[in-house]
Amino acid sequence: MAPYFGLRGQALSRAIMWMVVCPSFLTYGYNQGVTGGLLTLKAFAEQFPQMNTLTTTGAEERYNSTIQGTVVALYTVGGMFGSLSCIQLGDILGRRRIIFITTFISLIGAVLMASSYSLAQFIVARLVLGYGTGGYVATVPVWQSEISKPTKRGAHVVTDGIFIGAGITISLWIDFGFYFVTGSSVSWRFPLAFQIVLSLIVMSFVFLFPESPRWLIKKGRTEEARAILAALADVDDDAEEITLEIRDIETSLVLSGSGSFKSLLYMGEQRLFHRTVLAALGQVFQQMCGINLITYYATTIFQQYLGLDATKSRILAASMCLTQPLGGFVAYFTIDRLGRRVLMLWSAAGMSVSMAILAGTNSLSNNTSAMIAAVVFLFVFEFIFTIGFSGLTFLYATEVAPLQLRAAISAVSTTAVWMFNFLLAEVTPVGFNTISWRYYIIFAVLNAAIVPIVYFFFPETNGRSLEEIDEIFIQSKSIFDPPRIARSMPRLHVAETQGIEGEMAKAVEGDGSAPKKATKA
Repeated sequence: MAPYFGLRGQALSRAIMWMVVCPSFLTYGYNQGVTGGLLTLKAFAEQFPQMNTLTTTGAEERYNSTIQGTVVALYTVGGMFGSLSCIQLGDILGRRRIIFITTFISLIGAVLMASSYSLAQFIVARLVLGYGTGGYVATVPVWQSEISKPTKRGAHVVTDGIFIGAGITISLWIDFGFYFVTGSSVSWRFPLAFQIVLSLIVMSFVFLFPESPRWLIKKGRTEEARAILAALADVDDDAEEITLEIRDIETSLVLSGSGSFKSLLYMGEQRLFHRTVLAALGQVFQQMCGINLITYYATTIFQQYLGLDATKSRILAASMCLTQPLGGFVAYFTIDRLGRRVLMLWSAAGMSVSMAILAGTNSLSNNTSAMIAAVVFLFVFEFIFTIGFSGLTFLYATEVAPLQLRAAISAVSTTAVWMFNFLLAEVTPVGFNTISWRYYIIFAVLNAAIVPIVYFFFPETNGRSLEEIDEIFIQSKSIFDPPRIARSMPRLHVAETQGIEGEMAKAVEGDGSAPKKATKA
């Protein structure tokens, strides 16, 4: 049987996207939305009375709310540790093994959660589920970026945002359907178990597709990498473009150094600390823009703050998340035409305006027009977010990272997602309860602040090979240089540029010279 089902070129890339990437991020999105809709089910509250806030009042209700919030948030704690574990394991085991192992761990967590009969089991399940999810969410974008052509890499990786939004939407509609199932634990067990099917799809197919050729070259398995690069480009193994690409990758490896975790804290010629901060900062923006207060608490916003009934609130919350896949499709068709910076800049500006309007409309009580405007701009915010920040920040984190540290930097940046996810999940109920509609103003200001930060500090990576992006940072001397250099640097094979050729010659000829020693940031 021919490798990869006989697929090559774009057909192979599409198969990877639909058989591994799609179910992976559908599962991630599904887990983001599924639990919130189950907490208000009577059968769930009866099974876990410690988290029951439906029939309790006063001090007992406050205590149970605290337990409920903590148990739900443990998923993000597990995600942090899952992402951090990929700092070392990602480069030891390879991309496909990590995806398989962490997906299996998340499957175990889903089984434990759906079969829970005690709070202790549910707590362990949330931690295990989060750990596995954190691992594959940190690794799949790295694998994607390393097997994609520069001209298609943005479109391929930004589809993650489409799948995340679709996963959230599926979870909310399943929750809504089982909301009408009464008197049975099936109403919450089935929604929690559904994701097992998606995990099994990932595990069944991931080893049938190619390993990252860049990781193989890093491990000295150049001929395997050559065959994979040729299959992905749909050319002969001995094609000149494949030889040039391998040379570029080898050059990048020479200049990246050993790739130890401590390297992340040093600047050096490749500005490693600088690049780590950019990768993590993009992911922080993804969370601090306010998406989670909209997604996690959508039903609460519609029901408690806009005065809609329970059924309408659930329908609107589920419908609102349909805008995320739509926004993802817009990003898919524009990211490799307009670039990363343009989408981030305009999306941040749009989200800032949306949050300001939400603050204004929510400040007017018992005003039908204001309520309609608030609903509209909740939908608008979700749509805009997906265009500029859902899948794009995962892509950007892998692009600015050098090969030797790509897995580690992706792990660190994804850990930032989980940390700020946890922060927003914890403080949002307090924020709404204490300052009400003014809570939206905080996020209007935060989104406005993202615009100048992206403009002055984030270089454009659109259409560049991963090795060309290395050259942008090598030429930079300060944190302000990368955007300017990215605009002016010609699009050439990195290995053919004069500066890189000199370093490569020194390293290969063994004249005793080596890339400059890193200096601590």
